[in-house]
Amino acid sequence: MKRNRTDEISSQRESRERERFYRKNAEFFQLIDKIRLWPARGGILHGIRSMEFHGTTARITTFCGESFVVRNSRNSRAARWLRNKWCGCTCRACGIPDWKIAKYSKTHMNQSWGSDLADRGK
Repeated sequence: MKRNRTDEISSQRESRERERFYRKNAEFFQLIDKIRLWPARGGILHGIRSMEFHGTTARITTFCGESFVVRNSRNSRAARWLRNKWCGCTCRACGIPDWKIAKYSKTHMNQSWGSDLADRGK
């Protein structure tokens, strides 16, 4: 049976969408800066527009206009929600693209293997 051109294109896209592995205990601000998503307490993922670092705290501004200060804690609620992917849906006002959600869903957090993001000094 012949394969048509659309089958070849879809298989090329699947091969480009690789899985990413990060350390489970990577530095929280570096992980947030890399993923650029923020889990709200209501279970909604927001897109991060900007981050301003001030020592052990950072001011995060989302695309929907929210602005708040967070602390650098690996054991925080947001860190746990990002690692375990407990967020249910995305913010409509932020307009997070589908490719970013697909990329986040293919990201794995592992205890003993993956990038620890140490080369991204902030």
